[in-house]
Amino acid sequence: MKIKVVLIIAFLLALCFCLWAVVYKNSGEYKNNKLKEEQAEVARLEMEAKKAKVQSILSNYEFPSKTLILASTEDFIKDLEMVLSNEDETLVLVDKKHPLPVGYVPPELVKLDGNNPATGISASYVISRNDLSLTPETEKILEVMASDAREEGITLVVSSTYRSYDYQKSIYERNVRLYGQEVTDRESARAGHSQHQLGTAIDFGSITDDFEYTKPGQWLFANAKKYGFSLSFPKGMEPVTGYRYECWHYRYIGVNACNLQEKWFDDVQQYMLEFINYWRTIE
Repeated sequence: MKIKVVLIIAFLLALCFCLWAVVYKNSGEYKNNKLKEEQAEVARLEMEAKKAKVQSILSNYEFPSKTLILASTEDFIKDLEMVLSNEDETLVLVDKKHPLPVGYVPPELVKLDGNNPATGISASYVISRNDLSLTPETEKILEVMASDAREEGITLVVSSTYRSYDYQKSIYERNVRLYGQEVTDRESARAGHSQHQLGTAIDFGSITDDFEYTKPGQWLFANAKKYGFSLSFPKGMEPVTGYRYECWHYRYIGVNACNLQEKWFDDVQQYMLEFINYWRTIE
């Protein structure tokens, strides 16, 4: 008798569980949990694919920070994707091996006339010529940076900005005539290979080695990255960048990119841009 009662109770419990399972599987809670599990699995597989891509890049191309990236690959990918979430031309690789498209001109340029385009009043920076222009975002951040520098008694002088293909061609050919091919190739880009054609690069001050020792030069070296400006051709990196040290040449890449550059790429712009170029082009 007792055994029959136990069996009946067990049967009823099993039946209740089956009924609950049927109801639960058709409930919103079950579907939501299932969706979350599926999304988590998709995210996991995507991350594994991205990690494999990073490993592939680092196995084919040498970066000094290779060990660091491989040790914390997921953190690196998260930082990289935050920088690349705004897909634009700010981080395009332009160097001796990677030219811009033929006929490239920035979509929009702002002429620098000594006034702040947003307010019409005098800009915080000084221009050395009247034929200078930048992309709107670059000029906007330049004004913010120059204003903060002024508060510390520093005046930033803008000496060179956007250069068209033809203008860069004339500069390069002139320098070859004056200094020869070898010297020119260390400090002047061929037409189509210049960061200046992007409209996001700025030469400050005297455009000479002495700028490093001036107050503006020292202020920029210490503070430019806080505003998203990166020194393109740092000291001792000519074998990497292709150009000798230029203490006056800064390129606007954004604060997040500057942080990525400093954290993962030994604070060298060229390393970061090369990696991003591989990331964008390698499947």
